Amino acid sequence: MRRRDIRAVILAGGRGTRFWPLGRTARPKQFLHITGRDPMLLETVRRVLPLVPARRITLVADAGQTRRARKLLPRLPKGSFLVEPEARNTAPALLLATARVWLENTEAVVVVLPADHIIRDTAKFLRRLESGVEAAARENAIVTFGIPPAYPATGYGYVRHDRGAGRMISGTVFYPARGFKEKPGPAQAAEYVASGEHAWNSGMFVWRAGVFAEKLERFAPELAPAWTAIVAALRSGSTAKLRSAFRLAPARSIDYALMEKAEGVVMADGDFGWSDVGAWSTLAGIWPRDGAGNTFRGDTLALDARDCFVWNPGRLTALVGVHGLIVVDAGDALLICDAAHDQKVKDVVEALKKMKKYKRYI
Repeated sequence: MRRRDIRAVILAGGRGTRFWPLGRTARPKQFLHITGRDPMLLETVRRVLPLVPARRITLVADAGQTRRARKLLPRLPKGSFLVEPEARNTAPALLLATARVWLENTEAVVVVLPADHIIRDTAKFLRRLESGVEAAARENAIVTFGIPPAYPATGYGYVRHDRGAGRMISGTVFYPARGFKEKPGPAQAAEYVASGEHAWNSGMFVWRAGVFAEKLERFAPELAPAWTAIVAALRSGSTAKLRSAFRLAPARSIDYALMEKAEGVVMADGDFGWSDVGAWSTLAGIWPRDGAGNTFRGDTLALDARDCFVWNPGRLTALVGVHGLIVVDAGDALLICDAAHDQKVKDVVEALKKMKKYKRYI
């Protein structure tokens, strides 16, 4: 592969409210040790280092999470930490990060990665990423990676793509993306999977900084004033101007703000053992299970119990005659949840916000 100016932008500002009570405002999902020995953010940075040197990595998060990230990653240069004036979803964050790159080199290739995903096959992931960099460098395209769907998930967005029009670039086949579909109902999700033309949206993107700016102007003109103002604020070095410019960007995800509208998007298969670890039940597919499908962290006695998930390190948990339960003990708060409803754990956090006496548990 030709030597490219590759920049990695890691979105490190997520709240991870579905991992309450272990995940809190002061300790969101990307800082938890739930998938391995190290926090997910640290694993994400290590994963990309063979392709992108530390000085070319940017972590985007608000001030509080940036402080935590600096403590976790003391070897990253100070310039690697880009502070959002406020948390406003992924579109404003990526406008800010890409604008900074654009000011340095419009031809630089930006690799966008969430901070809280699992990749089991790192070698294959890096090969796919290298091919994505080449595709983005050679063409005026935005590159994404679609995850082959394992089941008709209703919690993921989907990428519809044309598998009959794939082209090989740097050893990987890229398919024209025909549309981004947000979280469908069960029947539609089943149709998507059966069609063979839909993949889960991984939330990972690759683009040249200049191409991103062009796509904004053409397909998301409502973002153009924010882009112009952010570029001007970065040039000026004024924190106040940057705060005002940042607020011009709608608080929306990049999927809604740009990807659903843009043309010239290509997708490669993300068949490298991906998981977004979106809820507690996701870990049941990652951690080892016993013969009855139970998954544990902490001593657990299961009597006639099956398909349960327990996080209770340091204590004994006894399960008797139950199935499909999630039990998470965070010391000061306990979650007991039907595994089929664990996506609703975030609703607990919203409810706690409205109850003054419980705000300390958020």
